[in-house]
Amino acid sequence: MGIKKIQGSFNVPDAKIGIVVSRWNSFITERLQAGAVETMARHGLSEDNITVAYCPGSFEIPLTAQKLLETKKFDGIICLGVVIRGATPHFDFVAGAVTQGVNNLNSKFGLPISFGVLTTNTIDQAVERAGSKSGNKGEEAALALLEMISLIKKIK
Repeated sequence: MGIKKIQGSFNVPDAKIGIVVSRWNSFITERLQAGAVETMARHGLSEDNITVAYCPGSFEIPLTAQKLLETKKFDGIICLGVVIRGATPHFDFVAGAVTQGVNNLNSKFGLPISFGVLTTNTIDQAVERAGSKSGNKGEEAALALLEMISLIKKIK
């Protein structure tokens, strides 16, 4: 006998996915959403299994995700938004609130919630993370979610 290993994969074609997308900075979040959807399609997930809910800003992401989770129709949620540092402490409050809110939902619902909320110092950094130099964080959030859904199914 040896060590028993449990690993997830990206192959969960029947998974039901909710995506919460902030409309604030939509020129970035639309690219994150496209990256997430394209990635899931490449891994065999039908677009019929994806529901997108749009909320005003990143601060509203946790509540929107919670409402989707309460329907019990989803195997996991991807949260996509952008918080860009400005000259006031607003960034710190919003970034902290959305991070803590999503983290709390993971514990409360016991389902995977992938965090694709960019927290950057500049608009250029956000653009870089939405499909240019630094890849697309929406794609990464989708891969993380698919793997976690698969892992949880294997653990059960």
